[in-house]
Amino acid sequence: MWIYLNDRFVQDREAVVSVFDHGFLYGDGIFETMRSYGPRLFMRDHHLTRLFQSADAIGLSVPIPLTQWPEILREAMVRNEVGTDQRDAYVRITVSRGVGDIGLDPALCSSPTVVVMTKRLVPPAAQLYDQGVAVMVASTKRNLPSALPPRIKTTNFLNNILAKREAIAGNTFDSLLLNWEGHLTEGTISNLFFVRKSRLQTPALDCGLLNGITRQIVIQLAKELHLPIEEGHFTVDQLYQADECFLTNTSMEIMPVVVVDHTRIGNGAPGPLTRRLHARFVESRNRLSAQPAAG
Repeated sequence: MWIYLNDRFVQDREAVVSVFDHGFLYGDGIFETMRSYGPRLFMRDHHLTRLFQSADAIGLSVPIPLTQWPEILREAMVRNEVGTDQRDAYVRITVSRGVGDIGLDPALCSSPTVVVMTKRLVPPAAQLYDQGVAVMVASTKRNLPSALPPRIKTTNFLNNILAKREAIAGNTFDSLLLNWEGHLTEGTISNLFFVRKSRLQTPALDCGLLNGITRQIVIQLAKELHLPIEEGHFTVDQLYQADECFLTNTSMEIMPVVVVDHTRIGNGAPGPLTRRLHARFVESRNRLSAQPAAG
């Protein structure tokens, strides 16, 4: 596998980061993940914009100008033979504070570390979309926004990992996290939507969650379909009463949820509105994907 490290492509065995890197020592860094449909990266410019916004939020200067990123991503896919008509690509960009002496002062690091990894995207099994998945509400709570703003895609993911461990122990697809007030927020790597009283509902951003790019697209598609949508503060009991539920993120698109905490949602099968939105999402892929950079 070819890895882009700082300013060049190297083989994975040569892609080594120092033990003094503050991303390793303190989780001091940011990341973005994206996917392709064939050679076209889905919402590429939105992901890159959010990368730079996360960097600004933590006072980190991305050493590669925004204009150079499309070509780097294109070459990363070409070198690893993904992002083709046969193989969709999974792409992850990581930017850490960089190498520096032990200590929390960002000034200890003279230059950020940049890593780009690409591999073949392995989507969830088709049967999961046909049958839906089960999730649970984790005992782990979402971080306070005043402590760690959710708009920052930070490499410090321990909060999510603890909730994922609960999902694994509970033999469920994922966990949902509540905030400090007991309101629903999101999954460990996804946003949450549900249908109740003929309205599409999703937790509001001020509940303390990432405004996921696929979340934004689903809201846009719902408006195009003239579906009533509400962003608000919702409880677990309200979710139990839902007729439909689904999760969204870049790699899995729209994943139906049919059980929450052993409580069946609706009739226990993916609902018509979920399927309608997913079909609309599939129809919209091309217009939402960037043309490959010229080689």
